[in-house]
Amino acid sequence: MKKIAPKFILILLIFGILFLIKHYGLQDYLTIKSLKENIDSFRGLYQQNPTQVMGAFFGLYVLTTALSIPGATILTLGAGALFGFTTGLIFVSFASTLGATLAFLGSRFLFRDAVQAKFQERLRKINEGIEKEGAFYLFTLRLVPIFPFFVINLVMGLTPIKTTTYFFVSQVGMLLGTAVYVNAGVQLAQIDSLKGILSPSLIASFTALGLLPLVGKKIINTMKARKVYKPFKKPKSFDYNMMVIGAGSAGLVTAYISAAVKAKVALVEKNKMGGDCLNTGCVPSKALIKSAKFVHSIKESQKYGIKEASCDFDFQEIMGRVHHVIEKIEPHDSIERYEGLGVECITGAAKILSPWEVEVNGKTYTTKNITIATGASPFVPSIPGIEDVSVLTSENLWELKELPEKLVILGGGPIGLEMAQSFQRLGSHVTLVEMAEHVMAAEDVDVSEFVKKRLEDEGVQILTKHKAIEFKGKTLITETPNQEKREISFDQVIVAVGRRANVKGFGLEEMGITLRNNGTIEANDFLQTNYPNIFVCGDVTGPYQLTHTASHQAWYCAVNGLFGRFKKFSTDYSVIPWATYTDPEVATVGRNEKALQKDGVEYDVTKYGIDDLDRAIADSSDYGFVKVLTAKGKDKILGATIVGVNASDLLLEFISAMKQGYGLNAILGTIHPYPTMGEANKFAAGNWKRANKPDGLLEWVKKFHDWERGS
Repeated sequence: MKKIAPKFILILLIFGILFLIKHYGLQDYLTIKSLKENIDSFRGLYQQNPTQVMGAFFGLYVLTTALSIPGATILTLGAGALFGFTTGLIFVSFASTLGATLAFLGSRFLFRDAVQAKFQERLRKINEGIEKEGAFYLFTLRLVPIFPFFVINLVMGLTPIKTTTYFFVSQVGMLLGTAVYVNAGVQLAQIDSLKGILSPSLIASFTALGLLPLVGKKIINTMKARKVYKPFKKPKSFDYNMMVIGAGSAGLVTAYISAAVKAKVALVEKNKMGGDCLNTGCVPSKALIKSAKFVHSIKESQKYGIKEASCDFDFQEIMGRVHHVIEKIEPHDSIERYEGLGVECITGAAKILSPWEVEVNGKTYTTKNITIATGASPFVPSIPGIEDVSVLTSENLWELKELPEKLVILGGGPIGLEMAQSFQRLGSHVTLVEMAEHVMAAEDVDVSEFVKKRLEDEGVQILTKHKAIEFKGKTLITETPNQEKREISFDQVIVAVGRRANVKGFGLEEMGITLRNNGTIEANDFLQTNYPNIFVCGDVTGPYQLTHTASHQAWYCAVNGLFGRFKKFSTDYSVIPWATYTDPEVATVGRNEKALQKDGVEYDVTKYGIDDLDRAIADSSDYGFVKVLTAKGKDKILGATIVGVNASDLLLEFISAMKQGYGLNAILGTIHPYPTMGEANKFAAGNWKRANKPDGLLEWVKKFHDWERGS
């Protein structure tokens, strides 16, 4: 109520002033005819009382502009006729800017919070653009008279542009138009209508002038490009349209798309085709997870009605299966396959010599565009004593020959948790050390705590808020925020605390390609580096270190690189899913509660417990939940998280809904086969519907039914 009262008072004040103006017909004075008829009287008053007239005129102009009353143009003419060009221009310039700023602030005070809350998702991109280049866009709008200034005042008030920026940019942007009208006012006797001032040719001139900032921006970008290209000589012809450095997920897709549109493309890889995902990441980890899950299911045979079951396995054979899986998938990413698709594959270490030259194995190739897709590598922190330990990472873990009896894992992210559960299920005694308060830091607390408890129930010891401070032989020493120390003995250590972009050794330093503070390659929305023809995608640039996001970015690199002179596409990260393949799996799309709270977005939470699902009960997999975040009071999905068996597959329905723009009502109205795990999504939608049922309408429906029964 306290927040509403000032707004209500302001609205009453505005309507009160407008009523008085209408009641006394004051708007009739704001015409060219009235101005010409009364200008001599105004001049007489001005000569007798210059200070009072100037003050009254200034206040009237500010009030007219602030209330968006039609007539500011007439007052501008009057300023020229009454005060002359110089004084009139100064007066109107400051009065119009002050009035515009008051209108801007009024719009912001009355409407911005409500508009931003209601249309926050739609306005996100606009807000980001205004924060980056709001002054530029405002200046352009101020120069073009086809955009009514009062509309600009009100609309810009709804955006996050700073008030001081708005004031000074408006002051400068409106100056030229003000000068035209003030000058016309000096010649008032010759004017019969506004059309005589703002002729079609003058409007065209102003519009052309308004386009100047856009043209100027293009020129500046061109000059920047020329400056960055200046030290290099551009070849007259090129061997390739696109050269891709790195044959992981990002590089493979960039090369494939480029070849598919008949460009001549080369793909350079110094190690194995397929990159980390095939050889050391996604594929081997999922193969190990599957073997460990099978062993675990045998240990739990009694819950399936089987009295006794056992298995005998050799860890080395399990690792052999992992490598067999890699070998079986390898042909999908092989040189033979990609050369069959029209990609020239070059094995060797690449070095970028210039924006158009890449050296491989001592030979220099020329190319119109370059895409850097060199990925990332495991980060090993500098912990005292770690240099004396043969640590395992996702790169060398797969060469392990013996199952460690005691295993320590540093890092409570997806890789750390997946490996902790898998090795525990295979028989290791696993201790996971995480410095943060919760594992799975990217997820909401209820999600991370659910997974943590499941792993602990299986025997994994999870130490959160423990920092690894020193290695002494086969002992790790950790410390809590309370400076409590713990000694943990181990046979092997897996380090899974993050990954660092591969940016060294192939010419970036010499080229001066810009890096971010986190070590990734900086890129714009079109995935261009500071060299417009050098693109970047995948883990080496981020912001998501996910295989499917790397493939998604690759499309933009290929299309913007090959066709960017005609049309460039801004990278779309609006619907990004990710999954952690523990048991239960955790799969998320969009934003979770952490992200929405950080952005100040109002939302509703709907949950459905999978322990209630018929198919889950039948499979003895009745654990986990579906959690959907929707816009306040609406069925629009802002994000969804599923914790449960096959969560990564179940999430596809929510990914599709968010991408295609349909909500929970549509999911509720979709027939799901019975009995399936996928019904969990429908039941979650049903829970939302029950929570948002029209109680008032249903009361009337109940009365109708009572009447029908005659009761």
